[in-house]
Amino acid sequence: MNATKHEEAYAEAEVKARLEKELPRWHYEDGWIRRTYRTHSWKATLMLINTVGHLAEAAWHHPDITASYAWVEVRLKTHSAKGITDKDFALAKKIEEVVHWQPGKEGGPLEGTPAEDQRFAYIKYDK
Repeated sequence: MNATKHEEAYAEAEVKARLEKELPRWHYEDGWIRRTYRTHSWKATLMLINTVGHLAEAAWHHPDITASYAWVEVRLKTHSAKGITDKDFALAKKIEEVVHWQPGKEGGPLEGTPAEDQRFAYIKYDK
């Protein structure tokens, strides 16, 4: 794909259709695609913000982030295109993949965060 394609903003109906199909927990509002992640604590909130920050910096595509004690809202749009582009969908998918990674469910050597012990509660994973 060439650089020009990444900068083509989608029409609102196209954005909503892609979100429904590809990123059903994200929504379109006020020119942004948005997702709120729930956490169990301020520590988890900060870790989530840093994770999103790392992915955004590596991608060179930067979201707006709002946070409180137990939630983080991520908002994406391509400012240069004045709308939602392939860059926004690609970064949103990578954020979803990383934030919702649960190694304990993969059956490998990584056990994952103990879900039954609230002292170690982390992200409120989608079911």
